[in-house]
Amino acid sequence: MRQSNLFTKTRREIPKDEVAKNAKLLIQAGFINKEMAGVYSFLPLGLLVLRKIENIIRIAIDNLGGQELLMSSLHPKENWEKTNRWNTLDILYKITDSLGKESALAPTHEELVVPLVKQFVSSYRDLPLSVYHFQNKFRMEARAKSGILRGREFLMKDLYSFHSDEADFKEFYEKVKKTYLEIFDKIGLGHLTHLTFASGGTFSKFSHEFQTISEAGEDLIYICKKCGVAINSEIIERQKVCPECGKKEFRQEKSTEVGNIFDLKTKFSKPFGLDYKDKQGKRQEVLMGCYGIGIGRVMGTVVEVLSDDKGIVWPESIAPFQIHLLSLSQDKKAEEIYNKLKELGKEVLYDDRDIKIGEKLMDADLIGIPYRVIVSEKSLREGGVELKKRTEEKAEIIQITELYK
Repeated sequence: MRQSNLFTKTRREIPKDEVAKNAKLLIQAGFINKEMAGVYSFLPLGLLVLRKIENIIRIAIDNLGGQELLMSSLHPKENWEKTNRWNTLDILYKITDSLGKESALAPTHEELVVPLVKQFVSSYRDLPLSVYHFQNKFRMEARAKSGILRGREFLMKDLYSFHSDEADFKEFYEKVKKTYLEIFDKIGLGHLTHLTFASGGTFSKFSHEFQTISEAGEDLIYICKKCGVAINSEIIERQKVCPECGKKEFRQEKSTEVGNIFDLKTKFSKPFGLDYKDKQGKRQEVLMGCYGIGIGRVMGTVVEVLSDDKGIVWPESIAPFQIHLLSLSQDKKAEEIYNKLKELGKEVLYDDRDIKIGEKLMDADLIGIPYRVIVSEKSLREGGVELKKRTEEKAEIIQITELYK
């Protein structure tokens, strides 16, 4: 893409009403726009990153056997009354239309997915199954001050699984645990993200969070010095040993939750009468699990933990483009290189703008694309183009044929 055609521009001023680093940098670099507290629009560069994160997750969940769908964000009031959450969930957005009909803007989708699945499950032969989607969620968030880490409207992947027995559920749950760690590793957060034991509430002893170490984090976790598994502050008050290995030496870290998984048992299948006939023809309640990842929150966490004093540093797997090509007065040669890289299937942002060299370099650091390629008189005299990784200080001159490789 030609940067001259990109309708957004970088900003020199830091947004005055933002306190979170992720929001400051993403707004400055032209990835997002703030509409009001806790609500952001994702601009072309930001949407490219979101889609990359989505696709990593989609491939992983498809490999688990998940089937993708897209459920409505607008839910009937009656469904929420059935689960007794209409009047008890304080984050629920309730809306009334001009006809006086009340509905909910979904913060989560159990109230929709269970009656949906009920239409298609009647026998043990229909189980197990798992469905997932990427959907906007709405939560009445009182502390919407952490940029895209804590929003009132946000994009989330939620997966729901349905099982005939506990053994089948546990097998799937363990697969999701492993898959989530692989997902965060591919996104570029694996070295900082820990499987974390959390309270399971009424229905199970533990749930599990996936917490990324971050100074901007609002959570405290305690990481086992032996096995690397963590427990959150709720758990450490109840027990002083790691549930995974039994050791009790921990280090404390601030962190941001990027994903979570829960054993729901029959909490939602019971109110909707979701059951099946077993092999003996007896009716049994369906067991459930749910598994979430906040897409925008992952994006914001990457910015919080990997950026530097010059700007954003995107991992190659989720960067909006692979290469940032800068032309410094050598437009004809840069144009030729741009076209060739596109032919080779490379994702290139080509800075063809007629602005000062210093501005181009500052923008490249701020936007944070993994590889910067400069075409200039000096580089051509020295045998090619100047190549620099965003994570490294020094650049090197390489032949243009080497760049294509």
